[in-house]
Amino acid sequence: MVNRITGILAVAALAVAIASCGKGEQEQKPEVTVQAAVAHTADISRVINAEAIIFPVAQSIITPKINAPVKKFYVTRGQKVRQGQLLAVLENRDLSAAALDNQGAYAQAEATYSSSVNATIPEEVQKTELDVQTTRQELDAAQKLYDSRLNLFNQGALPRKDLDSAAVALAQAKSAYDTAKKHLDSLNAVGKQAAIKSAGGQLTSAKGKLMASEAQLSYSEIRSPIDGVVADRPLYPGEMASTSSPLLTVMDLSKVIAKAHIPQSDAVLLRKGDKATITAPGMEKGVSGTVTVVSPALDPNSTTVEIWVAAANPEQQLRPGVTAQLSITARTVNNALVVPPAALLNVNGDKAQVMVVDGQSIAHSRDVTLGIQTPDEAQIVAGLKPGEQVVTQGAYGLPDQTKVKVEKASASAE
Repeated sequence: MVNRITGILAVAALAVAIASCGKGEQEQKPEVTVQAAVAHTADISRVINAEAIIFPVAQSIITPKINAPVKKFYVTRGQKVRQGQLLAVLENRDLSAAALDNQGAYAQAEATYSSSVNATIPEEVQKTELDVQTTRQELDAAQKLYDSRLNLFNQGALPRKDLDSAAVALAQAKSAYDTAKKHLDSLNAVGKQAAIKSAGGQLTSAKGKLMASEAQLSYSEIRSPIDGVVADRPLYPGEMASTSSPLLTVMDLSKVIAKAHIPQSDAVLLRKGDKATITAPGMEKGVSGTVTVVSPALDPNSTTVEIWVAAANPEQQLRPGVTAQLSITARTVNNALVVPPAALLNVNGDKAQVMVVDGQSIAHSRDVTLGIQTPDEAQIVAGLKPGEQVVTQGAYGLPDQTKVKVEKASASAE
């Protein structure tokens, strides 16, 4: 009997102990191991990345203005040239002969003009002036004779016939004078100017023909309009140069322009003068550049905005036509509150959540507002304070108010 009672008591005690143990296990919360980082202040920049095509800062595709065989090339492909340097000469013997002929015609017209102005016209004017002077003297003499006879006639000392004769002589002298005077006036007013104008017109025409022939001759000499490098020279001496095909291409590679198309949302952040970096395939280090153009209009085909980035290219690392990567610093915020991007949960635009670890190692879900985001950092505009810890690994699916154990992130995670 005693043994039976003892056994019952032992079973009851074991049951109570098991029940107490189960209750303690139910009340104890699980502890989750996570990695965390401290929110801190730092400078952060908004960087816009895009693909761009490289273009030379200046390019001249030289097409001849005349059709003629190539007489001689003075440059080869890849050679540096200066502005105004002679690059090639086209066959021009016929043009030289035409220019020489027009030069002679111009000299002849110039001599004719000089003769008209300085010899022929002054002689005619001088002769007419002498005629006016002579007829004036004759008119004065006829007037005096008429006055004298009129006086005698009034006194009755002269017959009417002699007075009428003097009157006729006076009228004839006056008519001769008027004719000479009118001729002189006409010569001074019209004849002289017309003669000079005619000779001047012939001189101008001859000069125009000479200039045209000299221009045609100059077209046979192909000169570089810019400083640069000969990028293309498709013909050989003796081949026919055509006004419809390029003869030479010269590029200025001292500077380049990287042209890219970016979304409207990124374009509104850019301004002329923003700093950028251009990186082409095979380059270990990017080339610094500056935004020079932000198009005010959208590309109707792609609804994107074209931007230009100019950069110095002294070593000619950036070659025209190459596809390069652009990194443009659009905006920089100093002393911004930042956290690792891995800490962000449920990102929707500028809204997100983070798990904040308090002093009792309890993780709390908190809504935050985002600012600038980069691959390494994310700016927190609101919802977090400097010095607070946020979970960076292990936060996905972690319930609110969960007790956590923060461990140091591994080297690979950092």
